[in-house]
Amino acid sequence: MRHLLNNIFAGPGVGPNPCAAGNIWPAPPATGAERALRSAAVLVPLIDRADGMTVLLTQRTDTMSDHAGQIAFPGGGVEPGEVTPEETALRETEEEVGLPASMIEVLGRMNARDTGTGYRVMPIVGVIKPPMSLAPDPAEVAKVFEVPMDFVLDPTNHRLETRDERGESREYYVMPYNDHYIWGLTARILVELGKMVRNA
Repeated sequence: MRHLLNNIFAGPGVGPNPCAAGNIWPAPPATGAERALRSAAVLVPLIDRADGMTVLLTQRTDTMSDHAGQIAFPGGGVEPGEVTPEETALRETEEEVGLPASMIEVLGRMNARDTGTGYRVMPIVGVIKPPMSLAPDPAEVAKVFEVPMDFVLDPTNHRLETRDERGESREYYVMPYNDHYIWGLTARILVELGKMVRNA
């Protein structure tokens, strides 16, 4: 799996279709009737365990102002002085789960995603080799857990559901795993990662 991932991703700071308008990060200022997007980044942490690679996810606390209680990757909005999404994703990962950048090998970027809540999110894929020690921030993270990469790669575990939002019907990917309901942006990123690996 590790060799395959190294072939898929071209290295830190490199992503697919870097010139595509949707992959410009930070998001450019809004023009005309367009809405302004806040720039954010998440780390897609792949744990390279001896018995198989896993993906580390968090469950946000119920007190968070955005996406309370949802399953998410470590990440958040860009802060002043940060030039790259890698900087943002690595800082947020250390703040949220206590995993320092020195333990993360960044492989590359996935396609950025614009969310209904007004963010442009750049997923950064990184590999962590155990042993590792986590220290979740109790103000932001209610739980940390891992999903086997084999589960993510199996398309039978991906499904689309429809929800009504503000009078509009929207489709969402969902990927339930045990008692965890993975949906929305997190599920979309996992589905895309699964397709990238299967098609490599």
